[in-house]
Parts: sequence; structure tokens; C-alpha cells
Amino acid sequence: MRNALHDRESLSDASLWHLCWQAAVGRDFLSHPSLPPRIRNRLIDAHHQPGRVLLDYLLVPTEIHVVSAISPGDSPGSVARAVGNVVARWVRDVHPVRSPVLAGPHRSRSIDSVQELREHARLLAWRPVHLQLCRTPTHHAHGSARIALGLTAAQGFDSWPLLSAFGDSVPGARATLRRWLSIRPSDQAMRYWELTRGLALATGSVGPQPTMAREVRSVEAAALVAAAGSAGIDGALQLVEAWVAARLDARGGLDLQVQTGAQASRGRALVACLVVDCRLCSAASVARHFRRAKATLSEQMAACRRRPADQAILRVPMQRIIEEASALQARARATEQLRVVRGPCGGS
Repeated sequence: MRNALHDRESLSDASLWHLCWQAAVGRDFLSHPSLPPRIRNRLIDAHHQPGRVLLDYLLVPTEIHVVSAISPGDSPGSVARAVGNVVARWVRDVHPVRSPVLAGPHRSRSIDSVQELREHARLLAWRPVHLQLCRTPTHHAHGSARIALGLTAAQGFDSWPLLSAFGDSVPGARATLRRWLSIRPSDQAMRYWELTRGLALATGSVGPQPTMAREVRSVEAAALVAAAGSAGIDGALQLVEAWVAARLDARGGLDLQVQTGAQASRGRALVACLVVDCRLCSAASVARHFRRAKATLSEQMAACRRRPADQAILRVPMQRIIEEASALQARARATEQLRVVRGPCGGS
């Protein structure tokens, strides 16, 4: 895969990275007409070193994204240092306010396969549409998508490293890329991408304060929050709760919120173990969710971890839990809609 990315130099040992910067509140990377071309050129110049290749980039008012191929001995941090401080100075020059330009340090995540690179290219291309900056990916001027598709002059950016992930020739690769970009990512996929890159916070009401907002701490937690949609951490907890209740009682008679007894206590402990293990939230937050004492819940969690039957449940992959819980919720909604349509007398 690495060798196919570039004809002019060997990248067989290179690693692919996504780097991103987020603007501080009130700052705008594109607030002056001079900034987009200067920032783009800076991204290109930062890769004018042996072993570095710029595959993809995107500029939006509050975010800068780069996909880089980096050789061994180099690091994403080195690329970031060649970009972040310089861009911050330029933004401060055109908007001289005494406040930070960047919301924090850059974020970086590895890209480990051709499939992941293709999906990443789609997410970046659709990002301006998701942010309501334009209606289609090809309408946004400050990214590599239009260049890769041949709609805009290259302006110093070599699109072949990215195109080579989609085909062996420029025309064929562009046709494949065009088909790839024609499918809009789901809101869930975009939300997961935001959460795993630190571009969005997970919100909820199960913390010590009436509302909470925090970064997700694992990809499993991000997947749960993304699957819950606007319900955030609370909805993610409810997904796991529904799955555990169905796992312990397939007839649907177990309500972990209100029921007492050994089976309900076991179910609440299983929920707590699953969400604590994936770092969604703390056991104290789960106790508040169920309106139970944290000390009692902790004892029940310890008992679950010793019980062989519960150990098997705790080993179920989180992605499978999400899929099955989402299916349960979809069936419940369909049943409720059917009940409403038929009315209290069952229809006629």
C-alpha cells in the first residue's frame, strides 16, 4: 500500500497520519482573504523534506486537517511544529486580539490501511457540508478534493499520492474517487470521527453537575456516544442498559431502572462494568443513572467480575453490543409507531 502512494520516492516504511488543529472560540482560520493561500502553502512547505508526503488537506474556519505520509525517524509532532505556531501568528496578525488562536495542541491519529485512507478522504471532503459551509463536497474551495478531481488547478499540491489509493491511473483514480465521494457519510460516522479526533465533546447529565461535557477516552466510548446521537452519554448508557436487559431476559420483562432483586442488581452491575471498562464514564455516574448507592454498585460489580457467566458477557465486543442494542431500539420504535397507528382498540 505504501509503495503505491507515490512514484517519486519509496514510502514502503512510511506511516500515515491525520493531524488536525482546532481554532479557539472566536478565532477563524479563514477570517482574511490572505489566510487560505498562506496556510495551504505552509502545509505544502512543511512536507518539503525527504520522507514526507502531503496526501490530503482541508481548511475550514475552525479546523485545519492534514493527512501525511511520514518516514521512520520523523514524527507527526515535527510536522505539527512546522505548521501550528506559524499559522497562529498569521491569524493573530490579521485579528490582533489578546487571546489564544488554537483551542489546544494539535491532535494526531494513525491511518492503518488503504480502506481507512479512502474513508478518511470521504469524511474530509464532506466535512464542509456537515459544517453547513456548502451543499456538496466539490463546492468547498479550501481543500484538496477539487484538486484531486481535476476541478481546480494544483497550485503546488500534488494530488497523485492520494489518487493512487483509488486507482493506477489518474483518469481511473478520479472516477473511483468521484464515486467514493458521491456517498455521504452518515451522521453517526461523522460524529464518531469528531469524537475520536477531539473535535467534539460528549455531553450528558450523569455527572456530579446537572450537565457534563468531556472528551471521550476510547474508540469504544466514541462508538457508543456516536450511536446514541444527540442523547450523548445518557443515550450511550441507555443503549448498554437495553442490551444487558435483553441479554438477561429475552422476553423483555427486566427493567433495570425500577426493579429490585438479584437479577436487576446483576444487570445494573453488568452495565457499570461494561461502560467503565470502555471508559465511557465512572461507576459513580452509573450509580446516579440508576439512582443507586455507588458503594453497593461497586460491590455488585466486583461480584460480576468473579462470576464466569458474567465474564463471558463482559467479553462481548462493544461493536456487537452497539449493533444489537441499536436493533433493539429500532424494533421498539417500530412497535410503538404501530401501536399508535392502530390506536387503543387495535384498529379496524
